[in-house]
Amino acid sequence: MAELIAKTPCDGLLPITSGTVSLTELTPSAITSFMPYKGCEKTASAALKKACDMPLPGPNEATGTEGPRAIWSGRGQCFILDTDVPDSLATEGAITDQTDAWAVMRLSGAGAEDVLARLVPVDLRANVFKPGQAIRTELQHMMASVTRSGPDSFDIMVMRSFAKTTVHDLSEAMKAVAARG
Repeated sequence: MAELIAKTPCDGLLPITSGTVSLTELTPSAITSFMPYKGCEKTASAALKKACDMPLPGPNEATGTEGPRAIWSGRGQCFILDTDVPDSLATEGAITDQTDAWAVMRLSGAGAEDVLARLVPVDLRANVFKPGQAIRTELQHMMASVTRSGPDSFDIMVMRSFAKTTVHDLSEAMKAVAARG
């Protein structure tokens, strides 16, 4: 019988550094999607706060930048990272384990904004997009979630099947930014 070996989405692809920018893989212990039922947003937020010590994030927000947090992922939905979501929350909204479905990467260093400026059609400059803000946007030609996790760092989530393409696109943009300096 064949033995299966679990691999992360970016296994063998990361980490990489080009100039002052690095791309590393993050491996959250859990990724759960949570979508409150229609009209239950307030009670769902209270239940999430009680169960996981975080409320539902508002549009384009995350409840934190490290460790357990909820990241807005679209109208009426969020991703909950690095914490177990109890089944009891199913009374307030739909919960789905997404742990193996997403690749999560951190782009960091001076020039990270410049790298993303080549790939996303939104303004991610520090004076506009502050730590703890999140957005669902196109990255090159793929949908992604981008969260500013620090002054010079961004957490990027893409579907697992896009991991290799995302690493390639970010790597090429990193090289182009490094060549300018």
